[in-house]
Amino acid sequence: MAQPASVLGDRGDPRLHEKERDFVDSLEAREIREAREAHHGGIRPQHRALHDTSVTFEEYNYYAQLSRAEEDTYTDHDRERGWLSLLIPSKSDGAELKDAANINTSDKAVTSTITDDEWTNASRALRTATRGAIFYLITTDILGPFGLPYAFGTMGWGPGIALYTVFAGLAIYSGYLLWDMFLGLDSFHYPIRHFGDLGFRLFGPWMRHLINILQSIQLILNVGLIVISNGEALSQVAKFKLCFIVCCLIWAIVGFLVGQIRTLQKFGWIANLAVWLNLICMFITMGGAAHFPPNYASVGSASGAVINGGLSVTQLPDGSFPPVQTSGGLPHSDNFAGTISGAMQAVFAYGGAMVFPEFMAEMKRPKDFLFGMWAAQLFIYFWYMFYGLFMYGYQGQYTVNPSYLGISSYGIQTAGNVFAFLSAVIAAALYGNIGVKVLYNSIFVELFRFPPLTTKGGKIAWVVFIPIYWSIAFIIAAAIPNFSGLTSVVAAFCILHFTYTFPPLFAVAYWAKKFALQEGEGFKPENGEVVRNDSGFRRFTRGFFFPGFATSKYFYMSVFNIFYLLGALALAGLGAYSSIVTLQAAYANSVTTSFTCKSPVQ
Repeated sequence: MAQPASVLGDRGDPRLHEKERDFVDSLEAREIREAREAHHGGIRPQHRALHDTSVTFEEYNYYAQLSRAEEDTYTDHDRERGWLSLLIPSKSDGAELKDAANINTSDKAVTSTITDDEWTNASRALRTATRGAIFYLITTDILGPFGLPYAFGTMGWGPGIALYTVFAGLAIYSGYLLWDMFLGLDSFHYPIRHFGDLGFRLFGPWMRHLINILQSIQLILNVGLIVISNGEALSQVAKFKLCFIVCCLIWAIVGFLVGQIRTLQKFGWIANLAVWLNLICMFITMGGAAHFPPNYASVGSASGAVINGGLSVTQLPDGSFPPVQTSGGLPHSDNFAGTISGAMQAVFAYGGAMVFPEFMAEMKRPKDFLFGMWAAQLFIYFWYMFYGLFMYGYQGQYTVNPSYLGISSYGIQTAGNVFAFLSAVIAAALYGNIGVKVLYNSIFVELFRFPPLTTKGGKIAWVVFIPIYWSIAFIIAAAIPNFSGLTSVVAAFCILHFTYTFPPLFAVAYWAKKFALQEGEGFKPENGEVVRNDSGFRRFTRGFFFPGFATSKYFYMSVFNIFYLLGALALAGLGAYSSIVTLQAAYANSVTTSFTCKSPVQ
């Protein structure tokens, strides 16, 4: 790998006089223009537009193979440390590319003269995250375990375990699909920055715009929801003596500070803290559930309220409440939307795939993502399952969301609130980190030619953009009546698709394009030409149905992906229906905003 010291000054022979150097630079610029006119396909990656629709799948794949081959030569310190690398993330060793990171790759005047090494080094400089950091980032990028007991309360032991297990397996499979496509399409020459870039390279600009819009909406609503939820928790801890909107504002200000962490490698260390905070909160809550009765004051929002007309949580004539009940099968419910809403808590627990490409984009070795993802998903599955079943066993139909508020002890509720809102603000900072990067790169870099975030100008922009982003999230969340209900609707249209719809859809297109390549076809780097013997439906059919004997398993996987895609769309429809019905009921009961001193949980 070329060192930046040898390439950053590669603007001509330093012994030349200034006029001679200017002449050489102008000559190079003219050669680039002539190359554009003579053969568009022969343009170097750094001389193209940021999202050039003329770049073919074959060219993306060719450069991706070069990048993966280079990454295989890196010293793998994490592999030497084994599982210890997951417990304690190692520090990045990409400091040697610090100077390359300062190249403004969004400035056409710069990219028209930089060399191939300067261009690829600028991309390498962004990749610092290790698989240990990824493990903690994925376990942080989840909606938390505290809604799962409610999900089991609406589904029972058997269906709850089955549903949660199936969707864990599908989420891991979706992560594998995203990883496989990323390795085949990302390179130092054409780096993938966001989820939308995958859609762009497989379907075109319209898919990229759709994904960027959905992702941006979901991320800013996630941040806003956590601000409001943490405000509710803080107001409860303060026994409602502090004005509610002030409680929310405090967390928005905290976000201004925590959000200043820019790279995901550095964020991995604070994400480490979030994981342990979640575990501590889970252990405290389980201990409380084992020693204290349910919080009967919250039966109106308990899972039993949507089962059999709410009879299992209705107060008896003597003033007592029915004993804790559990169900081996699906409990009888007269509220279909409520049951589906509970089940969706298990589905949304695996919504992290929405930012998997962003995680891989900052990894020094994207191949290591699979190890970190498997470890994180298995970790989530085991502890979430254990926690959900434990709480359901002790609280049955009295489980609520979040689960720690379903315990009658104020001390347990307070401890749960404190640990949960600390880990939640870290998760919100992660959502804000990705959200700002998506908006900044998609709008300000692409349209207004702002400098990349690795440059001095980009770092200053980051300091300014983070408070603006959190302020907008706070205002939106506080101003919209029943914001939590609205967020559940958006989640059904966004989160579920990123984990269960887009990955199989993209994989079908990716494998069909990849396996349609025949002997003698592909990208020719010597002249920038792409050789294809056919095109259109015939080419897609060959890639889909006849991937080759050695890779014939991909035909069956593609068929499975189609059924997987259809099932995900059906599930999304059910989730959207249940969340809309729930939102309608919420609006019927209350239409107040959060711009008030009285807490919604008071």
